[in-house]
Amino acid sequence: MDLTIQPHKLSGTVTVPPSKSLAHRAVICAALSDGTCKIDNIALSDDIIATTEAMKAFGAVIEQDGSTLTITGAGQYVTEAKAAGDATAAEHLIDCNESGSTLRFVVPISTLFQGASRFIGRGNLGKRPLTIFYDIFEEQGISYKPTEGELDLVVDGNLKPGHFSFPGNVSSQFITGLLFTLPLLGGDSVITITTPLESIGYIDLTLDVMSAFGVTIENEGHQLFRISGGQSYKATDYRVEGDYSQAAFFLCADALGNDLLVDDLSMDSLQGDRAVVSILEAMGVSFEQQGNGLIGTATDGLHGTLIDAAQCPDIIPVVALTACLSEGRTEIINAGRLRIKECDRLQATASELKKLGADIEELPEGLLIHGVKSLKGGETVWSYKDHRIAMMLAIAATVCEQPITVTDAECVSKSYPNFWEDYKNIGGKIQ
Repeated sequence: MDLTIQPHKLSGTVTVPPSKSLAHRAVICAALSDGTCKIDNIALSDDIIATTEAMKAFGAVIEQDGSTLTITGAGQYVTEAKAAGDATAAEHLIDCNESGSTLRFVVPISTLFQGASRFIGRGNLGKRPLTIFYDIFEEQGISYKPTEGELDLVVDGNLKPGHFSFPGNVSSQFITGLLFTLPLLGGDSVITITTPLESIGYIDLTLDVMSAFGVTIENEGHQLFRISGGQSYKATDYRVEGDYSQAAFFLCADALGNDLLVDDLSMDSLQGDRAVVSILEAMGVSFEQQGNGLIGTATDGLHGTLIDAAQCPDIIPVVALTACLSEGRTEIINAGRLRIKECDRLQATASELKKLGADIEELPEGLLIHGVKSLKGGETVWSYKDHRIAMMLAIAATVCEQPITVTDAECVSKSYPNFWEDYKNIGGKIQ
C-alpha cells in the first residue's frame, strides 16, 4: 500500500494503543498460569497475534471479546510434561511472523514442555542473533537445529536450573525469556549481568508483570537476579496500559507544532520509552498533563541535544525526525542495535529523512544531525516495511512543505493496526 500524505496540522485527542511490550508479557504470564485470566485493553497487532498463537501451541486456551482476552493457562501441562517424560512428546509449531519478542521470549519457555518446538518466521527475523540461547543449549545438552536465512529453528530438550551469565549489552529479550522460564523449574537459578545493563526498562516491565501473576524474583541492582524454583503463575486479571513507544510519535508531533492531547498514558509507567518525555523536555518542549494525557508545546523553539538510545531504542526514528527541525546539533549515541531490527533503522532513518531535506548523517552506533528550518517533501520515501519507519514518515509529512508518498505503508499492522485510521481522525490528509 502506497499513501500520499498532504502537509496538514494534526489536532484533537488521540488515545494511544496498549503497550505491546506489556501485552506480550501479560499474555505469556496468563498462558503459563494455573487458571483463567482476563487481559483487558489488548490490541491484536501482528506481534501480539504471534505470541497468543505461540502460547496456544502449548495448550493455553485464548478467546477474544473486543479488546479483552480470556486466557485459560497451560500451567498444568508444565507439571504434567515434567512428570511424563517422553511419553507426551509432540512437535509444537510456533509461527513468530516478524516478532523478535515472541521468538526470544518463547524459545526458553518451549523447554518447559515435552517434545520438540519448531520456530518459523519471516522478514529479518532469521537474522536476529540467538547465540545466547545456543550457548546455553550446548552446555545443557539441549538439541537445536537452526537454518540459514529465513527462520526455521527446532529446539528439543528441557532447560535446567543453573547460573547464567551475560554482558549488559545483550538484548533484554534473552533475559526476559529466561526470567519467565526459570521460576517454573525444580531448582534455584541465578542470572549475572557482567557489565552495565542496557534496556533496564524492559526488564523492569517483565519483573512487574510477573509479580502481578504471583512470581517473584530478587533483583540486586539489575546486575544479579536470584530466581527461586518451584514457583507457579497465579491466575489474575490485568489491564494493559497505553504504549509510550507509540505515544512517542504523537508527542514528537506536538513538539513539531501539531496540537494533540495524547491520552491513556500512565505518568509513573515503568516503560523505558517513557524517556521520550524527558528527551523532548531537554529539546525545549514543555508538557501539560490533562487527566491521563499529555499536551506538548515548544513555545521558544527546539534545540539540539545529546540523546542516549541505550534504554529506549524504539523511539529513536521519530526523535531523530524532531532533531532534524531543532536548532543546532544533535547526536544520538548507543543505538547500534537499531541495525538489526525489522530493518537497519539507522540507515533507513538517515536515508529517508535526507530525501526530505534533513541534514543527517549515519554513525556506526548512532546519528549526527544538524537542524534545518524546514523539510521540503515532494518525494517518495520507503518504509523499509518497518512499522516504526512508516509512522515516523507520517509525522514528518505534517511538517513538510510538499506532499510525500510513503510506500509499503501497511507495515504498521505489526504494532499499531489502526494507525492510519487514527491519523486521519486527527486531521491527517491521506490518499
